[in-house]
Parts: sequence; structure tokens; C-alpha cells
Amino acid sequence: MTADTVSTTEGGPATGRWATGDRILWRYRANGEPAVHICRPVTVVRDSPDLLAVWLAPGTPCVKPVMADGTPPAREPLSSRYTRPRRLVTDTWSGTGVLKLARPGEPWSVWLFWEAGWVFKNWYVNLEEPHRRWAGGVDSEDHFLDICVYPDRSWRWVDEDEFAQARHDGLMPSALAADVLAAGREAESRIRSWGSPFTDGWEEWRPDPAWEVPALPADWDRLPQAPHGH
Repeated sequence: MTADTVSTTEGGPATGRWATGDRILWRYRANGEPAVHICRPVTVVRDSPDLLAVWLAPGTPCVKPVMADGTPPAREPLSSRYTRPRRLVTDTWSGTGVLKLARPGEPWSVWLFWEAGWVFKNWYVNLEEPHRRWAGGVDSEDHFLDICVYPDRSWRWVDEDEFAQARHDGLMPSALAADVLAAGREAESRIRSWGSPFTDGWEEWRPDPAWEVPALPADWDRLPQAPHGH
């Protein structure tokens, strides 16, 4: 199944797993809302009972939110970043591409970044709602707070100011915020012990040069109608 055929493929393969090279959608809902506001077509690297790995290729057409006047959210003052109106635009993913790793039920995914020439840069622990699988891909909700992990095994928390502002603006209720902080501490423990995926050698992985850049389907924002896999 490819992102081009998401609109007509509902059940997925009989195994309940995607095959290497399949194209799916990696999406995020707007916080506290059912509507998708981030959509990234990706290529499946591995889909096993304990791991979904996907490749976000350079030049991939993606959907992302911007402020109503076109300002990127990161350039909007923090005090109004989550309260001023937004709109969605289509853009292309720039940079060297990202390998994304997600384990079933885990409240984060781990992204790998490279510099030009495949010089490994860092891992990025993106705290988020555990992914929900559906026939066309996976859906989640971003939880603002992240951890950047470097090859020398050092790390630092990222976007703590955004997390605090989201709480202030009502996008992160107290109970959810507590769960996110607990998830962050669990991820931090994984980093301290240098467990998976940091020891799995993914930084040496390379995409198949025959893979084409996935397309963005016209119905990229449709609501899931069927679960996929487990």
C-alpha cells in the first residue's frame, strides 16, 4: 500500500503489518482536537510487533500549521503562539531526512538526524501520545516536551518553555502534563542506561536508493475508519 492509494485501501495486508517500502502517513492531531494538523508521508523501513521504523525523505510534501498571517509558529512570540489563529499549508521537508522509530504503546518516538554526507547528528525523543495504527498510517498527538540525545551519550531537555506555555494556555491539562513528565523521566532512564534504540545501530542505516519520495494523498486528513495491526 502506498500513500497514493490510502484513499482506497482500508484493510491493509492480511498480516496486519506493512512491508518494507510501503508508503504510509505519519500524522499528528491538533492538541485536544480530532482534526489532523500535521501529515508526513513516509516509507516503511520495518514493521514488526515491537517496532515501526519509517523514513521521512528530503523533499517529501507535508502538511503543517502556520499562523494565519503565514508566520511559522516557531517565530511567533511564545505568549501568542498557541492562542492566535492558524491555518494549514503544504510544504516540502528540507534537510537530510529523518528516520523515525516508534514502539507500540510507548509515549514517545525516537527520531534520528544526520548532517550532509550521512554524518550522524543526534537522536530526538519526541514525547507524544502512543501511536494509533489505522489502514493508512499512524496518528498521535504531540506533547511539546522533547529530549535531544547526542552520540557522546549526553542529552538535554528541549522545548520546556513551549510545554509550560501550552499548560498555561489550556492545551496540556494537569493530569496529562503529569503523565508527560512521567514519560519524560522514563525516557531519561532509558537514555541513562543506554538501552534500545540507542544501542541498535540505526545511525548506520541508509534508505534504499530505489525508494521514490512519497506523494501526499488528497484525503490526507481523513479520519481513521479501521485499525491496522496491533
